[in-house]
Amino acid sequence: MLRFALFALALVPSFAAAGDWPQFRGPGGSGVADDQKPPTKFGPKQNLAWQVSVPPGASSPVVIGDKLVLTAFENKKLLTICYSATSGKELWRADAKAEKIEPFHPTEGSPAASTPASDGKTVVSYFGSCGLIAYDLDGKELWRFDLPMAVTNNEFGSGVSPVIADGLVLLARDLSKGSAVYAVDLATGSQKWKAERDKQTSYGTPAVWTDGGTKVLAVPGMVALTGYDVTTGKQLWNVDKLPSVACTTPVLHKDSLLYVGWSPGGADFKLPTFDEILKEAGDEKVGHITKAGAQKTPFGNFFDNNDLNKDGKITRAEWDELNAILKKGQNRAVALKPGGKGEVAWAYTKNLPYVPSPLVYRDKLYFLKDGPQLTCLDAATGKPVYEGERFKGGARYYASPVAANGHIYFAALDGTVAVVAAGDDAPEVVHSVKLPDPVRATPAVAHDALFVRSDKHLYAFRAGK
Repeated sequence: MLRFALFALALVPSFAAAGDWPQFRGPGGSGVADDQKPPTKFGPKQNLAWQVSVPPGASSPVVIGDKLVLTAFENKKLLTICYSATSGKELWRADAKAEKIEPFHPTEGSPAASTPASDGKTVVSYFGSCGLIAYDLDGKELWRFDLPMAVTNNEFGSGVSPVIADGLVLLARDLSKGSAVYAVDLATGSQKWKAERDKQTSYGTPAVWTDGGTKVLAVPGMVALTGYDVTTGKQLWNVDKLPSVACTTPVLHKDSLLYVGWSPGGADFKLPTFDEILKEAGDEKVGHITKAGAQKTPFGNFFDNNDLNKDGKITRAEWDELNAILKKGQNRAVALKPGGKGEVAWAYTKNLPYVPSPLVYRDKLYFLKDGPQLTCLDAATGKPVYEGERFKGGARYYASPVAANGHIYFAALDGTVAVVAAGDDAPEVVHSVKLPDPVRATPAVAHDALFVRSDKHLYAFRAGK
């Protein structure tokens, strides 16, 4: 029923090199590289600098100087792989040596979903199966911070990525049990603090927000967004009435923090009743939903995720438990005022995104609903510039939009990558290309190139190639 987001956010280290894309969504975790000039027209036969095959995985590439790093899952191994950003040649790969692989959805998820983070010298990978691992840029393991294998609600797998700020690796790990935020010393791998949470599974990576003189880690979670002091881990504020399944990442606009999210749920949400789905499955006589019966319903591919006790059947109690969780949520976009209290400045409730994180670009807030339907708001006031405008692109999205040089790039699950001119008018598609296989990882923009990871390939597009 639910699908998860592979999405993340980061704070740019003070010594990250200009033009790098050091964590998911790049400089400032914003998805914006406005000083870069990637091509607006590209494809397998146009402005293609190089293309290589890559093992399966859903993490996004990060670019540090002339090196590109991502994670992958191949032959039951969790890998961190480094390529030349110039040529695509593989430079090194490291095996995480996980004892067990976390449960994950076979088509919607991956145990290599989390994007690495770098301070320009060290690369940190996170795997829900085993924890954090740090490498130097030549692939030498520096330290590891072991964690128990992650078990998420409905066993979709991990989606969160690490954030680097003030010499700390920050990891928000919301699971079915034992949720917590960890702060680990980047130099040594030792734990600096841990904040336990009463939330269950979420997938959106937190943002670091400088609110006055305090650096705050804004952590999206089930029905709430919570702020923690980056230095101490102390909880500072909590904003509720948010989606029951947190997939998106917060973004910043000047001195404010914005959060936009949607998931199935809310007071007006109506999941089919157990009796309705039982009848559709043809399982009235047995009194529970069977795996075979589920294939006749819209959630057939998600049977295992909703079979909570793994006994091969979905009972009325399990169905009602899922429904109760979803009804707790409230779908909306909110802007938080500075001042350390988590006060909401404005809210908006239409055309909200499920998986793709929002984008703040040139004082406008953009967010994408499957369809595709693009909404643009004034980031300061929340007033609509345009709402739910359709454009020529793919129908479904896991990748978040990125922006550079006056254009926004959207990558869809059907492989379509569309380029839209930013501005006050309805979205104008200046280029669209369909790659041979799905794109679920957010693209990276670095050193005037656009890097796109699809399910089977890694592409580098650069003007003049």
